[in-house]
Amino acid sequence: MANYRFIHASDLHLDSQFGVLSAEFPELAEILRRSTFDTYDRIVELCIEEKVDALLIAGDVFDSADNSLAAQLNFVSGLERLSQHGIKSFVCHGNHDPLDGWRAGLDWPEGAYQFGPEPHAIPFDETDPNSPVVTGVSYPTQEVRTNLVTQFPPPASNRPSIGLVHANVGADTGHENYAPCTIDDLTTSGYDYWALGHVHTRRELRGRNDGAPVVVYPGNSQGRHRNEKGPRGVYIVEMDEHGGVTALDFRPTDGLRWQELECAIDQLNTDQELINALDEKVRIAIDEADGRHLVYRMIMTGSGSLHNSLVRPDYTDDLQRQLNSTFAGLRPFALCEKIVDSSSTQFDRDQLASGTDFVADLLTLIDQIKSDPEQRAQLKNRAELENLFGHNRARRYLKDSDPDDSSIVELIDEAERFLLFNLIEVEDE
Repeated sequence: MANYRFIHASDLHLDSQFGVLSAEFPELAEILRRSTFDTYDRIVELCIEEKVDALLIAGDVFDSADNSLAAQLNFVSGLERLSQHGIKSFVCHGNHDPLDGWRAGLDWPEGAYQFGPEPHAIPFDETDPNSPVVTGVSYPTQEVRTNLVTQFPPPASNRPSIGLVHANVGADTGHENYAPCTIDDLTTSGYDYWALGHVHTRRELRGRNDGAPVVVYPGNSQGRHRNEKGPRGVYIVEMDEHGGVTALDFRPTDGLRWQELECAIDQLNTDQELINALDEKVRIAIDEADGRHLVYRMIMTGSGSLHNSLVRPDYTDDLQRQLNSTFAGLRPFALCEKIVDSSSTQFDRDQLASGTDFVADLLTLIDQIKSDPEQRAQLKNRAELENLFGHNRARRYLKDSDPDDSSIVELIDEAERFLLFNLIEVEDE
């Protein structure tokens, strides 16, 4: 029985702009800038090492419709390497890199296929009647609100069938509802494997044990900000001549990993103990990063006397500089992008909230805002934020930093801790 192997990747976002670029560490900034290119190179090398038949990329190859020349040159160069090793490549485009975006006049190599605005079927190997057929479609423009999956033709009855599409399955609220479809659309299609893109978090919507079709989001191949934590990579898929998926293996391809670390102050009594605890947390994270560069956010939690230090002006900034002076010079490096103080002084919040004074009224108001989506949205959409994140020059760099709902709650909690600390201190005085 013949077996066919391919790599399923998506959301490369080549030449993505990173919000964390430190003038203090220019070499680190260059590593960040290069990370999506380096990840793509690793994907190409993985294809060659694993001797796969094809590479499938499910949209958002580039980060912007105005694709940089550097990104396009790098991408075509990788396709050329694959072609030289007899590996086919099948590429569809999504909302970040639609067909109406700017394209340099570069020649694609033999065996590299770019899907157009209508679903089209191409076999792995035209000389092999049992080889899989890939049917794919690209976004003609950025906003595609129609169901593309229902436009796919019926699969060939005697060959393994793979669907390649950039789509939002099941109205995932964490992503724009482009090319929306349902899991039923996919399961009733008759295809054996759906190679999806658009959702950046790895998901097996239907695994090998769920029967045909297998439906997979590999997630993006390189995390680009703190909300894209943990390993990022691609899937190596093995399929028999009847379309059965015999192997489905995730392989990390990221060279830079984002993490959120937590340090509780409950059992810490001195500033030196705090510094030692932070140092240990980072060393453990480095060991667990599998040799990748690490960009992390440190969250201070718990309650205790050290909260008085954490709320001092510039204290957490000084801690951040101390950590970076120790770990940012390593290779692989570990860069602290921010320290967030979520700790508190030793007080009983429930007791404070049950009172009849100003502090109790304040806590009641805070709870109301946190529990009301409309009030949280009003905070996010204030004119000051709109002016910043909508600025024609700044928005390119801040597009992945626009505060989401969880970030708004985080800011509210931080404001509460600051207010309580100062109000309670004033009352004690």
